[in-house]
Amino acid sequence: MYAQKLEAIPPPPGVIGSLKAGFDVVSSHVFLILIPLFLDLFLWLGPRLSVSGLLSPVYQMVFNQVRRGLTSPDEVKQLVVFQDLFNEGLQRFNLVSLMARLQTFPIGISSLLAKTMPVDNPTGSQNLTQMSSPFGMIGAIFLLILIGWVIAALYFRWVSGTALGQRELDVSISRAVLQTLLLSVIWLMFLFVISVPIMILLTILTFISPALASAALFVLALIAFWLIVPLFFTPHGIFVRRQNAFYSIFSSFRMARFTLPSSALFVFITFILSTGLNYLWSVPESDSWMTLIGIAGHAFITTALLAASFVYYRDMNGWLQLVLERLHQKNTLPARRV
Repeated sequence: MYAQKLEAIPPPPGVIGSLKAGFDVVSSHVFLILIPLFLDLFLWLGPRLSVSGLLSPVYQMVFNQVRRGLTSPDEVKQLVVFQDLFNEGLQRFNLVSLMARLQTFPIGISSLLAKTMPVDNPTGSQNLTQMSSPFGMIGAIFLLILIGWVIAALYFRWVSGTALGQRELDVSISRAVLQTLLLSVIWLMFLFVISVPIMILLTILTFISPALASAALFVLALIAFWLIVPLFFTPHGIFVRRQNAFYSIFSSFRMARFTLPSSALFVFITFILSTGLNYLWSVPESDSWMTLIGIAGHAFITTALLAASFVYYRDMNGWLQLVLERLHQKNTLPARRV
């Protein structure tokens, strides 16, 4: 008889336990919030780098051309409303916000004010600097995005090393920055490759039938929801397991494949906490010093959630490795002799 007893497989790591660990880490090391805190302070109190002077004539010409082709008064009215909204957004846009995670996903610095881009603060209006050269604007865009990636790599490395207690085993600064740049470029290329045909397809379907376009959008939303979990964890392998960008992407999809319900719950709770609390942090007006509380609260919560994601990724991958080893052990056991 070849009876051999397998050890019991422990339960997977809990989502709540990982979240608690992340908040405990940031509570004990409050200095971890400094990078997102300083970015929002700069977006709030610092100078605003505007491109409205360069782009306003271009978009005005486009809107005038579109308006000439409209015959219905309702269509003209809708176009005017959209034009006003676009103009307001362009006037408020701060080129410095390109350093934030909103524009540098999947690795970036979470920012509260990169979404609202205030033009006022308690000291008055921001100092406005207009970009005067198209080449200067393009250069500033590339430079700010690059700076955002580099600072984000240092931020992720700092938080992951503190959260996991692996400072002596941590990924080196040069490797963290290099792999962050590589992963970000891969993401931009992927986004460009899929966005162009999607926009063409949606445009064609809109001309054929708005109902078909709506159905296509629904299908795309389902696909995007399925991709959220693996995309969320694509950077983590670089900082937790010292993987390169390509293998980190593979590890993220592999983990999501085997742990989708639990991992999806973690991502969902993270999204709800960060998004829901952002409404609270955004309550004070930008010209009130109470905004400082919102900035600090946002920096604390987002850093704690980032730390929790590193803890969850490490523990879930460790559990997954154990499960796969036990399954391999079970498959290699000799058949029970009757």
